[in-house]
Amino acid sequence: MATPELSVVMPVHNEEAAIALVAGEWVGEVDRLGLDYELVVYDDGSTDATAATLERLGRALPRLVVRSHANRGHGPMILRGYREARGDWIFQTDSDGEMPAASLGDLWAERDGYDVLLGYREGRQTTPIRWIVTQAARSLVQVLFGRRLRDVNTPFRLMRREAIAPLVAALPDDCFAPNVALSGLAARAGLRICERPVPHGTRRGGRSSLGGRRLRRAAMRSFRQTVVIALRARGVRR
Repeated sequence: MATPELSVVMPVHNEEAAIALVAGEWVGEVDRLGLDYELVVYDDGSTDATAATLERLGRALPRLVVRSHANRGHGPMILRGYREARGDWIFQTDSDGEMPAASLGDLWAERDGYDVLLGYREGRQTTPIRWIVTQAARSLVQVLFGRRLRDVNTPFRLMRREAIAPLVAALPDDCFAPNVALSGLAARAGLRICERPVPHGTRRGGRSSLGGRRLRRAAMRSFRQTVVIALRARGVRR
């Protein structure tokens, strides 16, 4: 099977209200760019009509690949996507439609000079607790890996597969926030990183599964894992 130029990795969980529209927009945009690609959607044990919707989409969209598994969580789902991606480049986006497919072309046009291109969320409207978590993650990456990045957990990132494969291999299977760790590891490894603004809007449907106390617990878990990953990257046993 020939290697595509691009693998788009899209995690999905209970997005029946938005997934058909969002997936259609991404297919339309990547087709417009004229790329050889695969759009791989990972259904993380959805309990609504997401699976049925994806089955219909898979029959209508030949470049769409649907993979399902029992609920593992957002992080392990993304990590599976990175490890299974076949394209020379890997692009990750979420399925809520908060970041527009039309912005992909800007990152794609600059890819030759970089290994990792991060679309940081411009104009993001969020809750105070999420803002605090975002700022803390950014500071954590700066302290642990030595570089300040604007949006270490952005779900809008284009990465050269060959460059990030060893970094992905170093992450634990249960990594809660692999994008945070990958941002730091890429910086520490000296990969060429580009940051560009991408407009951030509201989700097309459904609601986030993280909020309040659950978000705080998730943030603490992510921070602990990121510290361990950073220490291992430095050769420090823990």
